[in-house]
Amino acid sequence: MAKGGFSRLLRTTGFRLTAIFLAVFAIFAAFLISYIARNTTEILQADIRRAVDAELAAMALQYERGGPSWLARVVELRSRQPGASLYLVIGPDGSKIAGNVETVPDEVLASTGADAEIVPYVWLDEEGSRQRYSALVRVVDLPDRMRILVGRDISESEQLVRVVRRSLILTVALMVALGLVAWLFVSRRVLKRIDSIAESSRRFAAGDLAGRLEVTGTGDEFDRLAESLNTMLNRIERLMLGLKQVSDNIAHDLKTPLTRLRSRAERVLAEGKSEPEYRAALSATIDEADQLIRTFNALLTIARVEAGSSDAAFSIFDAAAVARDVYELYEPLAEEAGVALRLDSDGPVMVRANRELISQALANLVDNAVKYASEGAAHPQAVISVCREGGRVTLNVSDNGVGIAEADRGRATERFVRLEESRSKPGAGLGLSLVSAVAKLHGGELILGDNRPGLAAALYVPEAAAGHAV
Repeated sequence: MAKGGFSRLLRTTGFRLTAIFLAVFAIFAAFLISYIARNTTEILQADIRRAVDAELAAMALQYERGGPSWLARVVELRSRQPGASLYLVIGPDGSKIAGNVETVPDEVLASTGADAEIVPYVWLDEEGSRQRYSALVRVVDLPDRMRILVGRDISESEQLVRVVRRSLILTVALMVALGLVAWLFVSRRVLKRIDSIAESSRRFAAGDLAGRLEVTGTGDEFDRLAESLNTMLNRIERLMLGLKQVSDNIAHDLKTPLTRLRSRAERVLAEGKSEPEYRAALSATIDEADQLIRTFNALLTIARVEAGSSDAAFSIFDAAAVARDVYELYEPLAEEAGVALRLDSDGPVMVRANRELISQALANLVDNAVKYASEGAAHPQAVISVCREGGRVTLNVSDNGVGIAEADRGRATERFVRLEESRSKPGAGLGLSLVSAVAKLHGGELILGDNRPGLAAALYVPEAAAGHAV
């Protein structure tokens, strides 16, 4: 690995966390090794002390039975047995009478009656060679100013403790080494994924809106993060493309009414001679300006809804009551246009939504139905219906007009799209765009279907949970 790449690994959060973990683990391991070694030593020495005390009691009994000579014979016999304990019988003059220990420090022989203690000693084997070891010994007084030392060699127990300690240290060292290897592997993999995310983000920020984060398919946290970020990038791309489309549409569709306003004003200034002519020109200009204001208001409303930042809060209300209000508002207009408007409702249908936006969306659908129902039908009619369908509420508006061809239904909800080529009807092509945005804001959808003849527009919104009050 290059020097720069390794230094980057050392600056990663993974390295810092690994270092902290290893430090904590090392402290815990040192404590564990010390604890196990100390307790092992204490347990072995406690067993040896009990054995020494029992052996001393047996030697004292032998002395009582046969005196010094018998004790010496017993000690000599036991000293020659394999794995024997340590024995040393000292006479009244301090000389060795029997035993398998050559020399012992004088201070040890002087500490009669004390608890067993660890002392160095010289072992005299069968060949007469001397070996230096350590033992846990105890000295007691016998009658006639004699003393006896009994002990057990602790070399094997110390060796066992050393083996245990060495094994634990090697185990800890191996675990640390494996931890470092695992950290190096994981850190490189993690750093590679992070570099990929950073590079994709830089490309997206540079204008490559089609670029996406890599999803490896492992289902790990980086895949979940990449999927979430890709969803966000998809949303940003759609908004950017929508913004471009809106800008293009505004430049195209609003240029015509603005041009008409200017042409009318120039014509009246050039040709108008009477007050009625001026008034008529001003009235037409105001109507054109009102239409432009409605168009801009609709664009702002769509933008707020698509951004999810509508000012009005969600509440629980009866969708059937909203449909009834819209029906009462449009019934006179429908009657004037010669369209039979009808309302079908199952009764109270509770939804949790933005009442103002739902009302406006339903009004847009009814306005379209009334506007186009009279075309191509001998008896034009439009129907508003509200019903429940599988946990959601359907606000349906259908008519028997010319309808929308199946190939055009997808783009009918786009901004400024008007399927009427002559554009003789009033409007800016934003009605269905607003309805679609409102549906998405509420987690629903707008579906345009065939009413055979005419159009069936269904606005789906989630039903309010049971138990909610108005």
